[in-house]
Amino acid sequence: MMRDRMERPAPVPSPGLLTGFARRRILVLGDVMADEYIWGTVSRISPEAPVPIVEVTDESIRLGGAANVVANIRALGGQADLIGVVGADAMAERLIHEVEQLGIKSNGMVVDRSGKTTIKTRVVAGGQHVVRFDRECAEELTDEVRGKIAAVVRERLPSSDALVISDYGKGVITRQLLQEVLPPARARGVVIVVDPKINHFDLYREVTVLTPNHREAAAAWGRPIRSEADVIAAGRHLLEALGAQAVLITRGEKGMSLFEATGRVTHIPAVGIEVFDVTGAGDTVVATLALALASQASMVEAAQIANHAAGIVVGKRGTATVSVAELRRGLQCTED
Repeated sequence: MMRDRMERPAPVPSPGLLTGFARRRILVLGDVMADEYIWGTVSRISPEAPVPIVEVTDESIRLGGAANVVANIRALGGQADLIGVVGADAMAERLIHEVEQLGIKSNGMVVDRSGKTTIKTRVVAGGQHVVRFDRECAEELTDEVRGKIAAVVRERLPSSDALVISDYGKGVITRQLLQEVLPPARARGVVIVVDPKINHFDLYREVTVLTPNHREAAAAWGRPIRSEADVIAAGRHLLEALGAQAVLITRGEKGMSLFEATGRVTHIPAVGIEVFDVTGAGDTVVATLALALASQASMVEAAQIANHAAGIVVGKRGTATVSVAELRRGLQCTED
């Protein structure tokens, strides 16, 4: 294998690359969930226990997990199909409605009557995240439900330019399912982008690009990442172990580090935008990366575009998306 060589990023990609997004269809497979927000203010402490009393001012439901990936794809002008699992409950009906409002067919959302729809509820007061509580069923799928999902994936692959695996560890992504859907995806030559879960790393073999964050990369490597040399060692380990074309480690305020099978290592500095909320930033990264690669961007160009998109979305409150207009302006500003 070629020795790693560190390179500075190529010039910022032209905003013109974004024009191809509208012609691309991305198939998103993964854990569908609802991101529920309770917004309020805190002015006193409870007399019953040393905890803040949140006076609720607003509540909202947003698409989360794989559903947020398709929301980002649509905001960027692309077409999307969503395949996942929901329970037979009121929140599933709400999510199905929200997905259809985006112009996406909901018939890829398989109802599992033995489970329940995953809901992450965040209480935010005065701009501070006070607490989060989760309601979920993370057991692996039954053979019947898994078979339905695999059948839908195989049916829609021929019309897809890329496949995104959005793995939140809620039971949808399993070894058996990936053994059924990855081979036909590879055979068709579609781009395969994976947003990974730590305990599933050995499942993502021979994909196009894997996007672990700093913590996930360290866990998969098996030791802490404390230096630039550690980042390179971890990225190279993942690349070799999984046989991927590329690994993109997202590093928060330190930007991203891209490792390609050619041996090239490219560090991409973070975009200088104030961070308000990192919730869902990984969804934005994989959505943008898949659209860019499907639009014939190089791996470095796609990573840079995804980096800009992430820089925009973390400046927004709660689970959010980036529009193609916002991304185009961001790229133009950097170009200037």
